[in-house]
Amino acid sequence: MFSNDKNVETIAQLIEVLKHYIGLQSEYVKLDVIEKVVRLLTVITLVVVFCIILLISFIYLSFAAVYALQPLVGSLALAFLIVSGFYLLLLVIVILLRHCLIERPLVRFLGSLLMSK
Repeated sequence: MFSNDKNVETIAQLIEVLKHYIGLQSEYVKLDVIEKVVRLLTVITLVVVFCIILLISFIYLSFAAVYALQPLVGSLALAFLIVSGFYLLLLVIVILLRHCLIERPLVRFLGSLLMSK
């Protein structure tokens, strides 16, 4: 049955098409990985830039709050203490709520990024 030259030629063509298909699939996987890495790096860069700008803003706002509180509390040191206490309270709240504020959104984002087709 396979002794016919036409069958051998057809099988050879099928093997060539299969090799080409596998090559295209591997190229698709590479491009998909590159796209996801670029999206991830873009998000990381945006988050870092946003955090730096937010940190600088918080520093200036903190000094403004201290100097606004000074006439009310009577002491510059006490005003600094009040603002730092506010930031410590904010830190404790973020630590207590880290699962719903940080972990879940991060897992959702990474899951949707890496599992998307």
